[in-house]
Amino acid sequence: MFARKVSMHLKNDGGLAFKQKMENEVIPLLRKQKGFLEEVTFLYPSGKEVHAYSIWETAEHAEAYNRGTYADVTKILASVVEGTPRIQTYEVLNSTIQRAAVAVAA
Repeated sequence: MFARKVSMHLKNDGGLAFKQKMENEVIPLLRKQKGFLEEVTFLYPSGKEVHAYSIWETAEHAEAYNRGTYADVTKILASVVEGTPRIQTYEVLNSTIQRAAVAVAA
């Protein structure tokens, strides 16, 4: 598995609008992407910074998303994000995501 971490600074009072955009627009786009497994988003208590982790089956799936649909996601979030998001990538060493999916399917 592979993960992308996108760190963003939010505009003042942007937390609620960010959450709504993620739930209503971004996550539905992610679910349509080949190899997408999970999205987990963390908001700092101050409400000014967000870290969004997307989990992918392979690095190739994450890279395909980065070259394509990610541009649409940045446009969707532009009204609530300040500055340029920072992207980091990781190999996932362990996760319970697959076990949870198997348990639900059983």
